[in-house]
Amino acid sequence: TMSDPVVKIKAFIVTIPRDEPYLGALRPGEEPNAKGYFIRKKNRTVYPTVDRSVLLKMETKNGVVGWGETYGIVAPRATVALIEDLLADFVIGRDPMDREVIHDDLYDLMRVRGYNGGFYLDALAALDIALWDIAAKQANVSVAKLLGGQRHETVPAYISGLPKSTLKERVAFAADWAAKGFDSFKFAAPVADDGVVKEMTSLREALGGDVRIACDLHWVHTADQAVTLIRSLESQDLWFAEAPVRTEDIDGLAKVSRSVGTTIAAGEEWRTVFDAALRINKKACGIVQPEMGHTGITQFMRISRYAEAHHLEIIPHATIGVGIFLAASIQASAALSACSCHEFQHSIFKKNLRYLDTDMACENGQYSIPSGVGLGVTPDEEALKPLIS
Repeated sequence: TMSDPVVKIKAFIVTIPRDEPYLGALRPGEEPNAKGYFIRKKNRTVYPTVDRSVLLKMETKNGVVGWGETYGIVAPRATVALIEDLLADFVIGRDPMDREVIHDDLYDLMRVRGYNGGFYLDALAALDIALWDIAAKQANVSVAKLLGGQRHETVPAYISGLPKSTLKERVAFAADWAAKGFDSFKFAAPVADDGVVKEMTSLREALGGDVRIACDLHWVHTADQAVTLIRSLESQDLWFAEAPVRTEDIDGLAKVSRSVGTTIAAGEEWRTVFDAALRINKKACGIVQPEMGHTGITQFMRISRYAEAHHLEIIPHATIGVGIFLAASIQASAALSACSCHEFQHSIFKKNLRYLDTDMACENGQYSIPSGVGLGVTPDEEALKPLIS
């Protein structure tokens, strides 16, 4: 018998100013347009000059509140419209304990209408996270416990991106984080202005042999180009190479993976286990990087369980947001045996977490798992009011 159904859902666009754009200062030719969007020339990808996500508040008949969050980096009103004009009405009246059934029902609504990617599944991810938050609160346990049990007390973190204007500054920045207890780093090829080989060798020389260093190639290479580039970094003990070819080039990704000694990482843009299976079945990567803001908890776990069944590492991606889907990602990661590390967006973590009531932290190279029931995070709605549109 359903005792506490969903009765109310509201989505908000949250925009948080930042001093410097994601990945650091803009290069020549990367000036923002009137809407605040700019394009990184080396990976041809659009970014906003602010932090922005879509926050979702869900409430049950008995007043249990769940929170969800998804991408709002570009065109956030499209995601809000999908939630409020379509999806929310098919969740209201449903039992949050049926969260995976609800997920699959919503997924099926748009079959053959672009249902398997993009804004539609981002919108579904926000609803899914909120349903899991409520269900865990109704059960009086954490999301990690609801997922089958918490396997890890902490989750190792790696420093993602070195947002400084010069190589010297980026190396010093990494050294500062190493001094704070972090032993794993990833630099972004599109802002390695002196070339990725120089970036890698300089970081290795400064940080020493015991530190792990990965490179994000941002999907811009052909398979042959990526193989050549990755091989040029292998003498410096490259930890992993991320997104070496365009996401559509599954055969190319597999070719890279079997042609280099470095582990290939992929998955931040995947929405479902079906995306994962297309790559994993071809042995196209050794590290899987699910992004909670795209997948929600249901697909995050399906992707991760599929990866675990194929003996792959899981190192979740973590994008820019208020912290709701980050908390969901940490909760899910704590329940996974194959999760070996997790991305840490240092440039936004403390700055944006001030809008949350949580004890989630990332210090000395480790994430702490948010305590309490549900996700372990609650937005400060009063503090967020000036940032909501």
